[in-house]
Amino acid sequence: MRLTLGFHEIRLVILLLRMPYFCRINIRVKYFKDVMKYLIVFFLLVSQCGFASNLFHGEDGYRLWLKYDAIQQSELLKSYTELLGNYHVYGDSDTMQVAREELQFALGNMINRSRHVGADEATLLVASGENATQLAERYSVNIGRAEGEGYIVKQVTNNNETKIVVLANTDAGALYGVFRLLKEVQLHKPLHALNIISAPKISLRVLNHWDDLDRHVERGYAGQSIWDWHKLPEYRYQRYVDYARANASVGINGTVLNNVNADPLILTPHYLEKVKVLADLFRPYGIRVYLSVKFSSPQLIGNLSTSDPIDPEVQQWWKDKVAEIYADIPDFGGFLVKANSEGQPGPGDFGRTHAQGANMLAKALAPFGGNVMWRAFVYANEKGEERSKQAYSEFTPLDGKFDENVLVQVKNGPIDFQPREPFSPLFGAMPETPLMMEFQITMEYLGFSTHFVYLGPMYEEVLQSDTYAKGEGSTVAKVIDGELFDHRISGMAGVSNIGTDRNWTGHIILQSNWYVFGRMAWDPESKASEVAEDWVRMTLSNEKSAVAAITNMMMTSHQTVVDVMTPLGLHHIMGAGHHYGPGPWVDSLGRDDWNSTYYHRAAKDGIGFDRTPEGVNATEQYFSPLKELWSNPQSTPEKYLLWFHHLPWDFEVESSGRPLWDELVYRYFQGAEQVSEMAAKWDDLEGQIDPLQFRQVQMALDIQEKEAIWWRDACVLYFQQFSERPIPAKWFTPKHSLAELKARSFPHAPGQG
Repeated sequence: MRLTLGFHEIRLVILLLRMPYFCRINIRVKYFKDVMKYLIVFFLLVSQCGFASNLFHGEDGYRLWLKYDAIQQSELLKSYTELLGNYHVYGDSDTMQVAREELQFALGNMINRSRHVGADEATLLVASGENATQLAERYSVNIGRAEGEGYIVKQVTNNNETKIVVLANTDAGALYGVFRLLKEVQLHKPLHALNIISAPKISLRVLNHWDDLDRHVERGYAGQSIWDWHKLPEYRYQRYVDYARANASVGINGTVLNNVNADPLILTPHYLEKVKVLADLFRPYGIRVYLSVKFSSPQLIGNLSTSDPIDPEVQQWWKDKVAEIYADIPDFGGFLVKANSEGQPGPGDFGRTHAQGANMLAKALAPFGGNVMWRAFVYANEKGEERSKQAYSEFTPLDGKFDENVLVQVKNGPIDFQPREPFSPLFGAMPETPLMMEFQITMEYLGFSTHFVYLGPMYEEVLQSDTYAKGEGSTVAKVIDGELFDHRISGMAGVSNIGTDRNWTGHIILQSNWYVFGRMAWDPESKASEVAEDWVRMTLSNEKSAVAAITNMMMTSHQTVVDVMTPLGLHHIMGAGHHYGPGPWVDSLGRDDWNSTYYHRAAKDGIGFDRTPEGVNATEQYFSPLKELWSNPQSTPEKYLLWFHHLPWDFEVESSGRPLWDELVYRYFQGAEQVSEMAAKWDDLEGQIDPLQFRQVQMALDIQEKEAIWWRDACVLYFQQFSERPIPAKWFTPKHSLAELKARSFPHAPGQG
């Protein structure tokens, strides 16, 4: 028998279930019988379908990696209770109060014991500043090793008394130390002989929110902006606090609240009052707020006739605006600026340089300790230069001309957040200027929030790339952390993937990209595999088999999506505008370098973009030996082959011995197969992780599997037109024609500008 319940009937059942018993007995008998009929049928249905327990219970992902689930292992629980059950946090600052509350909440959940007691009675001591110095002397701890915002978490013994101490020079450092200790507990690690010393290698560790004031998120796939500007300053969501907790737990210390395509209204008193509320909420967590600003704001909201950075009235307007901000937000971080890029105004509108524009803002911020993060994402078709070369050409002549509180913020690659790019040649090429890394956490070109893609391996690949700027070992990581050129200030930015979805990022797995960004911003030498395992154990499961399986899936997921979309160095062949799905045929947009055909250059003679000296000579922007290695297809890594070379279809790919056409087809088919294999492996995890988390990922993998086939078929059929070669016998001809695939349209795809 097929049973059907309508929405209103289900609603009645749920209302009844939620109704107190003494109310239910007063329901008219006839009505009660009707509802009970629906109730019986409803539970018969859900019990047969097997999701009754999931309807009202389960982990929806809101808690992120801070789940603090109860410790079940008796020996471990006993040890943790003895060492952590009684704690004392020195100091009464807002930050130390936050540390105290986090310990109370976390330990109360994990070990069912949470007592803040006197220092003498406590087995766990948390201190900063002078209190930490005194404890360090008492327990012979070298607190000097906890540099800046760093911390020491250590088991110490004095007079046969054993304690755990969390010591730091700053309150923020102590809070970071508390989160580190709690992470060790979440990972079920032994605390005996504990000795952790950690300090951030990068000073500005910042999320960039591409969030508009109307709550639309540009390139965002997890719902609306979490900032409800209309309800601020009065209405303050718990989500704001939980956002701050999550960031502090991985050491993120800054947030840019609004889109780089900035609305000048953010600098008006009406909005600055709202910004102040968020700054006040975030301050105890060590987080400073920054704002993206429109360079033409003096004209748009200041009633000036110009925004020329050398105009005295313009300079004074910015000084007054900065003073107004700091009067209410004394720890304001500064400005992020997108200028003279994709139609945004900038100093170039007045014949001035990026340095002149940045320095005007820097001089206004300097008295208050603020910084300017000036984006190097610039390209313009009137320059007549290949797009990948333009940032280098525009910024390297300005090296040494920026004020000391300016960082030039450079995307990881020379184009635009592609699935894989070589590192930007700017890294290492501006020794007198601090360069700030900009990674994209939201997946604009990687399948949005329905694709299982852990970005840790990509971040690690970029950070560990050798620039050879000062010889071998001059990695990108050493450029951005200030070590290579001895810079006082350093930074890493990540374009946020956070939204109003209950799980924050639209896909449980994609929380890991927020997490790994924070870990690598703290320490760019972090290993993606270790971070992945930590995240899995805190978020999904502590069971060995599940941890191993999921970690392996995460570590291979980036290469899989590269093979699905842009193997062998192909790039920028997504659909127009929304960047959703394959669009290698796109050729009619307003400028050449917005078109896919500009980048892959497929023709009868071959495929790929010649950036060697025989082509546009982009390789010249890299240091030796890279420029020589990458100018020769035989010595170019296969992952960059078609990025740097236009090669004939019968070019032999060294790793396989296959002709280029066969290899390209192989990669596309292999990518689709790998997604199917990943989906099957995930299915095997049923029952090993929370059912709601399991089902969320399973549904997304269903989408990803279909889209991998879509990518495979569209790209193979499109490029086959030019290769004029058959699909190798091992594979098969796609069931949809190229014309059918090209005809698909997605007018309301999310994340558009």
